[in-house]
Amino acid sequence: MYAMLTALAALWGAAAGLLVPRAAYRFSVEPEDAWRDSCPAGHALTGAARGWLGSTRCARCAAAVPVAAAPGAEQGDRSEGEGDPVPSTARYAPGVLVPVVTALACAALAAATGPRPELAVWLLLAPVGVLLATIDRRVHRLPDRLTLPAAATVVVLLGMAALLPEHGGSWLSAMLGGAALGAFYFLLFLINPNGMGFGDVKLALSLGVALGWYGWPVLFAGGFAGFLLGAAYGFGLMVLKRAGRKTGIPFGPFMLTGALLGMLLGGLAA
Repeated sequence: MYAMLTALAALWGAAAGLLVPRAAYRFSVEPEDAWRDSCPAGHALTGAARGWLGSTRCARCAAAVPVAAAPGAEQGDRSEGEGDPVPSTARYAPGVLVPVVTALACAALAAATGPRPELAVWLLLAPVGVLLATIDRRVHRLPDRLTLPAAATVVVLLGMAALLPEHGGSWLSAMLGGAALGAFYFLLFLINPNGMGFGDVKLALSLGVALGWYGWPVLFAGGFAGFLLGAAYGFGLMVLKRAGRKTGIPFGPFMLTGALLGMLLGGLAA
């Protein structure tokens, strides 16, 4: 039973993970820039959900079809690479590592949680977590378009899971956990705005709800694990002389990894 559940969760994670790289590519822009709507060569991204879902391989680039210059434009007016054939690889974002990571995360959650109602919530949110980690690693940004809906979604879905038999947590504890972790990160943001982004505060809301579902010990363990992983990474960069004490690092991936470890602990203990 557990082996089949874990295998199915891994398949789900791999399938969902295949959709993450394109979304990560589109979201990975500076705050003042609009979301990307074309490949690096300028070809429009098409497909499901208005181009948000799909492959990371541009079909037009793969066919080496030149992009036509705008009417009346001179040859020197084109941006670099526009209108030139693109190598047949045509990939504008990595397409292997993210599905593997998503599959492993989903499999681990299924193995730890078992056939309890909250597993469906974890499996739905795991690809979103991988997406957020990927974006933050690339551009040090956690978009509101993802963090705020994620917080609302986990609240609603865990509320539904709490109504089903055999659930392994508490919805009230989850709400308190989200408030506590969100308030803690907000305090850190007020103390040092340059060291803690407000996107981290918003992410802490959903992570606190998920960790709080299994109780205060799991909330503390998952939150502390994120800080520990982030500190270890920063210390490693300093030792290698690749960063200084004031160098900013993307903290979202460590928050998410710490939360995953805490949820695995909570699932096994429930």
